Amino acid sequence: MMQLPHRYAYHAHKTAWCRGRSMSISTKDNLPLAGVRVLEMGQLIAGPFAGQLLGQFGAEVIKIEPPNIGDPLRVWRELDVDGTSPWFRSIGRNKKSVAINLRNPNGRDLVKRLAIRSDVLIENFKPGTLEKWDLGPSSLHPHNPDLIFTRVSGYGQTGPWAPRPGYASVCEAESGFRYINGFPDSTTGGLAGPPVRPNMSLGDSVAGLHAAFGTVLALLAKAKAKDTDKRQPSGRTVDVSILESMLNLMEGIVPEYDRKSKIRGPSGSSVTGIVPTNAYQCLPSPESPAVPTYIVIGANGDSIYNRLMQAIGRQDLIGPDYQHNGHRVKKQPEIEEAISHWTRSRSAEEVVEVMNGAGVPVGRVLGVKDVVAAEQLKDRGALEDVWVPKVGGSASVDGWTVKMQGTFPVLEGCDTRTKWAGPDLGQHTDEILTEHLGLTAQELEKLRSDNVIA
Repeated sequence: MMQLPHRYAYHAHKTAWCRGRSMSISTKDNLPLAGVRVLEMGQLIAGPFAGQLLGQFGAEVIKIEPPNIGDPLRVWRELDVDGTSPWFRSIGRNKKSVAINLRNPNGRDLVKRLAIRSDVLIENFKPGTLEKWDLGPSSLHPHNPDLIFTRVSGYGQTGPWAPRPGYASVCEAESGFRYINGFPDSTTGGLAGPPVRPNMSLGDSVAGLHAAFGTVLALLAKAKAKDTDKRQPSGRTVDVSILESMLNLMEGIVPEYDRKSKIRGPSGSSVTGIVPTNAYQCLPSPESPAVPTYIVIGANGDSIYNRLMQAIGRQDLIGPDYQHNGHRVKKQPEIEEAISHWTRSRSAEEVVEVMNGAGVPVGRVLGVKDVVAAEQLKDRGALEDVWVPKVGGSASVDGWTVKMQGTFPVLEGCDTRTKWAGPDLGQHTDEILTEHLGLTAQELEKLRSDNVIA
């Protein structure tokens, strides 16, 4: 059984995931991370996405934000009627916002006291920032030896590049990921022009996933350590690099280079060495006759390939010369042209119907309007409408809903529906400092007047 020190074991009786036996718990406490307190000090995407994932599975996530400004993501991209980004309402879901001025020594002292009473501290500042604020492991572990530090940065906490500012876009490039995204030059096989980037911060989200995964691993290791020796300090650092997180996605690219001296380059909408799997153009939709539509067909399995060729009437491309993927790679242009010729004269809906009938994996290339209407996502509850109360109004009547992604993966027996949308800046400051640090109304008023909290 994981034993939390008394100073922050306020929820230990609720923590079911580490008991190793079945427990009878109420619906609100049936999540695997119930009873785990996370202090989130990150901004923008990577650290906060990790905090979002932990909060969706039951952790109490206390988000520290600078007064007056808050997390910059609050005002990124599209803004809602209240001036807050709907994106923040999603990534800040289930979190408690505490506005503390970290530039003030009294503010840093409040954060230190909260960290001492927490299980996990998540941050994605430039390496050395926490140490500068006297909030690093060497400063906090003497007071809370079991505190887990989950640290996300561009290049990791060590190494010659550690001091560099590391944005996701740069780390995606340096991991080799950007090099394989684009269309190939017919002469060199390298990029024909600049690489194509996904229109999102992929590296940040991938690093956030690694950070959440690493945090759960550290919590499991902590539980095992306490089972062996309750006095043994179990705090450790989860060192997450955006560069290494993206490198982790690179499949066989490194070993293929090492063993075969192969440098995988860009391949447009296909995948090098796997045939056929590609995007194919179809007839435009009646609603947008000037805009072509695309579908993706993945038929690289031998039997699936044969069914595809039967379905499009190209039995001449079935046989010993096409039977296995290695054969088909040599004949890729011929195969791709046959499929493209067939799809170009049909609507995407007709292609999907024929392929589904033949048992061939197929999918439309959809924009978000069609994604949120997809029957599969609706049936599985993969999208949620989360209530945002209007400030100063009736919490249950005045406000609006924000549609956002649900919680994944689906965990049997757990109710992971979002409890509340990303909160207003400092919404929980008084609650957290009163409940967890025991501050009085007079102390809060003094801190507020001194611009330490908001």
